[in-house]
Amino acid sequence: MADQNVIDLNERSGGSWKKYTKFGVLLVVLLALLIFIFTNIFIVKQGEYKVVRQFGEVVRIINEPGLNYKVPFIQSVTTLPKYQMTYDVSQAEINTKDKKRMLIDNYAIWRIEDPKKMISNARTVEGAESRMEEFIYSVIRTELGQLDYDEIINDEKSSRGSLNDRVTEKVNELLDGGNYGVVVTDVRMKRTDLPAENEKSVFTRMISERESKAQEYLSMGDAEKNRIIAQTDREVKELLAKASADAETIRGEGEGEAAKVYNQTFSKDPEFYSMFRTLESYKKTINGETVIVLPSDSPYARMLMGYTN
Repeated sequence: MADQNVIDLNERSGGSWKKYTKFGVLLVVLLALLIFIFTNIFIVKQGEYKVVRQFGEVVRIINEPGLNYKVPFIQSVTTLPKYQMTYDVSQAEINTKDKKRMLIDNYAIWRIEDPKKMISNARTVEGAESRMEEFIYSVIRTELGQLDYDEIINDEKSSRGSLNDRVTEKVNELLDGGNYGVVVTDVRMKRTDLPAENEKSVFTRMISERESKAQEYLSMGDAEKNRIIAQTDREVKELLAKASADAETIRGEGEGEAAKVYNQTFSKDPEFYSMFRTLESYKKTINGETVIVLPSDSPYARMLMGYTN
């Protein structure tokens, strides 16, 4: 009876240990399985390509967003951008049609259109940009070599708009011919500069040209001023001549009218008219300093002395 009530502590502790050991092993296996699954699942985001490689060879390219998987251990995943990118082309020196040297700074907007071709021929994004830069420089050097310096830098005469389109089109033709799998959306000229050794001479020449142009404008202004002055003087002389002629006509008409009045007056009273004319002549011939010697029987003397007969 006493033996039945005795509890074997070693037996109970051994059973618990085995139970916890099995649970721990199961938990570790489950955790390892989850880690294994999650490390071989990848997410494709909007605006990117996922490139799946197997032993270095491209086996899949995924461009739709979502969850995907890869074969463990033998496959790897890399990412390529799907959106448009901007590449700052290195500054380069070119010669214009009129044999002037220029520094050209451009940028390009581009995207990966076929990741498999890009990887096959350019290997990396940097490799694609390097090939693209070579083509851009070659095309721009050819195109600008057909233009004069003034046509490039002068906005009024510049064909830069159509030039950018031509460069973009020709660069795409070269990229397509090499199966690089990339497309250039646009090539733009940011800046045009002169080499440091040429700047001073070109600026001096530009100043000289501007001064020559200013002098030409001044000469044209002086010529126009002289023409206007000559025309005005001629018009003034014509107006004065016409006014003088009109005045002479009016004066002649007035004198004729006056002579007519005088004749009418003289015919009515000749003696009064004679006396009036004599008195009028005195106004002009006699003043405070006038000394006149007259015979006593002259009309003037008789008039002054009060003889009217």
